[in-house]
Amino acid sequence: MPPGILTVAANLSAEKAELSPADTGFMLIATALVMVMTPALAFFYGGMVRVKSVLNMLMMSFISLGLVTILWVLYGFSLAFGTDHGAVIGFSGDYVGLSGIGLTELWDGYSIPVYVFAAFQLMFAVLTPALISGALADRVKFTAWALFVVLWATVVYFPVAHWVWGAGGWLYELGVIDFAGGTAVHINAGAAALGVIFVVGKRIGFKKDPMRPHSLPLVMLGAGLLWFGWFGFNAGSWLGNDDGVGAVAFLNTQVATAAAMLGWLGYEKLRHGSFTTLGAASGAVAGLVAITPACGSVSPLGSIAIGVIAGVLCAMAVGLKYRFGYDDSLDVVGVHLVGGVVGSLLIGFFATGGVQSDAKGLFYGGGLAQLGKQSVGVVCVLLYSLVVSFVLAKVIDLVMGFRISEDEELAGVDQAAHAETAYDYGGTGGGTALPRSAAPAPGPAPASGETPETEDDGSGSRAPQAGSSAQAQDGTPGKAKKVDA
Repeated sequence: MPPGILTVAANLSAEKAELSPADTGFMLIATALVMVMTPALAFFYGGMVRVKSVLNMLMMSFISLGLVTILWVLYGFSLAFGTDHGAVIGFSGDYVGLSGIGLTELWDGYSIPVYVFAAFQLMFAVLTPALISGALADRVKFTAWALFVVLWATVVYFPVAHWVWGAGGWLYELGVIDFAGGTAVHINAGAAALGVIFVVGKRIGFKKDPMRPHSLPLVMLGAGLLWFGWFGFNAGSWLGNDDGVGAVAFLNTQVATAAAMLGWLGYEKLRHGSFTTLGAASGAVAGLVAITPACGSVSPLGSIAIGVIAGVLCAMAVGLKYRFGYDDSLDVVGVHLVGGVVGSLLIGFFATGGVQSDAKGLFYGGGLAQLGKQSVGVVCVLLYSLVVSFVLAKVIDLVMGFRISEDEELAGVDQAAHAETAYDYGGTGGGTALPRSAAPAPGPAPASGETPETEDDGSGSRAPQAGSSAQAQDGTPGKAKKVDA
């Protein structure tokens, strides 16, 4: 991200006056890595839901790739990174439709073309609303979700991105450090998820029925791809690779993620008695979230501390939904909101003043000044996203209804919204309820969720598996709990 608030960056940027093929190539690769994170998130979320909701979960991420890309070209880039207006929004006519940008025109102060910067930032804009979808699994209309993505990106993401990263944005000018999206991406998405949850309500059977992940291997695959893509997310956010800051961000990303995974697993072992694959994947994501704002301002040792703290606190936080009664299906609040808050605030303690800027945290002699700035950023983005997201969801609910019917939810949102099932247990081929124009009509298909061995009991799960429950049958808080087969 354009770190104009940072003195080191300001000094270095003055030297970057020509297009750098190396920096440009590096940023194109980083952009592609960030793009991969959205389908990776779809796999991660898709494995955590029940069989009858897999395709819908995948589509809730994939639709963001389509919708937000078009919005970004039409006006999103202009609102987020155009000329500042009142410290709250940007706008530049040349950026509307990306029509007034020269082929080799450089992003101000950097050695990469504006087109490359716009493409890189686009992938952040695509990913952020997709993160929200995990909180709403099993129960929302696909059309309502698509409309929410359009409105939320326009009214929430684009303005907040300008606040945090746009030249002249008020949090940017205040000196809030957010290297790659702790506030603009993760707190923003986590708070939005909470706001929408208050509107759509709980799933049928929440805290009563088993709602186990249907495919833990898919969860692990998604987590691994997220981890891989996150190197582009974080290291690429320095917008170049010629001064060592990107390398520090890359290393810190790996270190904090490893530490968070171990912290989550340690808490899980003490709390529930098992080391689970779901815990490992969730802990890794918690670490990635927490180090995102801090990866350019702390040391590798500081990254270990941030990772462990985030891993333990996020593992504790996922149980809050049972205590307070909000149905955050896949723990977007517990991981992204809490992890983003933890990582953003810990900059105020662990910033060394020797990487991306000279801003120091409390443990390095900087006092409480930076912690105060970080706190302002956290609170303001959280409250703005929470309130506006609630209002947007409420309006959509009043106009067209946000939630599917009870019968559709029990039968499965895949069939209701997409006329497809993820797995063809009957062996007839296909997996769609719609005819193929170039193929003969298929024979009778098995009922949705039916398998040769057992009938679907409505839970979307065929049999209990030890250590694979995202929610115990008794509603006991915890990301995973061992269930005797």
